[in-house]
Amino acid sequence: MTSPTRTRINISPGVELDVLQSGDPGGAPLLLLHGLSDSNASMRVLMGELPKTIRAIAITQRGHGDSSKPPGPYTTDAFVADALTALDRLGVRRAVIFGHSMGSIVAQRLAARHPERVAGLVLEGAFPGLKGNAEVQAFYDEAIAGLTDPIDPAFAREFQASTIARPVPPAFLDLIIAESCKLPARAWKQSLADMMSFATDAELARIEAPTLLLWGDQDGFVRRADQDRLLAGIKGSALTVFEGTGHDPHWEEPRRVAELIAIFVARHVAPAAA
Repeated sequence: MTSPTRTRINISPGVELDVLQSGDPGGAPLLLLHGLSDSNASMRVLMGELPKTIRAIAITQRGHGDSSKPPGPYTTDAFVADALTALDRLGVRRAVIFGHSMGSIVAQRLAARHPERVAGLVLEGAFPGLKGNAEVQAFYDEAIAGLTDPIDPAFAREFQASTIARPVPPAFLDLIIAESCKLPARAWKQSLADMMSFATDAELARIEAPTLLLWGDQDGFVRRADQDRLLAGIKGSALTVFEGTGHDPHWEEPRRVAELIAIFVARHVAPAAA
């Protein structure tokens, strides 16, 4: 599997996930979980930088991109269940989980509640839930609560542009914006409302997997204090700071992120883990 291949996985009646894979099918498995309104398209550049010895699996969560768009639910628990089923369908017993933003919440819960499935955890632009976050509540009230279909491309562009601190190729940004427009308004609302309803602090101590945090110091959504809460809660976790980088280091510095992931995977998982 030397170039990305695309397939669809049946999760449950009415739910199919769009899946992108690259690398050696017998290599160390790496599950890539995207952020809110993104899709596996947001992982393409990163996947191109990863060594071929890694079996990279990028799923598009329900409602997002070209995956099914059921009435619901769009909750962290639903995303976790979908990810586990996708791994089952692909014959993967344990994997390193990379979670970006919303994907980091899914990854945390997956690792805390299903430790036997997680060989390692890489959390980028991560936060321990959004409960009590006044800025996110204001964003929800002002921009999300009244959102209707079809999604306004201008809104999607403003949202995605606000997440980066360094330029990314215009064609890639256009692709990401187009993917954001595919997420129905109900999924925007339900997904964000769910993340605003809880904090993961109480679950962090249950995470047994080696954990690496990646954070850009120009991240306008996630603070250093969030990283400190995660570091304090996840035993043995470590933080790498990307200076001058925003919420999406895997877009802004994909080669460096890929190198860090490759080192982490080589240290914590062998190909036989699949």
